[in-house]
Amino acid sequence: MNNSLTAEFVNGLVFELRSYLALCEEILSLTTRENQALSGHADYSSSEFHEKRKNLLPDIELLLKKLRNRRLAWQQVPASERERCEEVKPLFQNIQNLLMKVLLLDRENQQAMLRRGLVPANHLPAVAVQRPNYVASLYQRNFAVRG
Repeated sequence: MNNSLTAEFVNGLVFELRSYLALCEEILSLTTRENQALSGHADYSSSEFHEKRKNLLPDIELLLKKLRNRRLAWQQVPASERERCEEVKPLFQNIQNLLMKVLLLDRENQQAMLRRGLVPANHLPAVAVQRPNYVASLYQRNFAVRG
């Protein structure tokens, strides 16, 4: 890329970010339904949620690959030019907010499964994941797009 944003690039980025946002919303919905199932007194069937998560993985991987490629080009563009893309920054913020909600809810779900005896202790995340700011710092190191 020649350090300049083309309309085609921006439109593609916005489309992919919207797609990723929709996918994050779907994941949040699934995680919320799982949380409700775990909170209830009825029997919990993990296989239903496992299959749905498994079916989402190819879409997640595909969109992440596309966004990683665009991120490299995006970072080469001067900040002043990136600021003119008014739609991009709120999309990144919405995605980040949704991901944080999903991660927190997923942690609650893991703890609920552990209380129900559904998760063997050796399947729990590393201690580092339990640190409150770990997720935010991980996101900043790996996914944050400056600008």
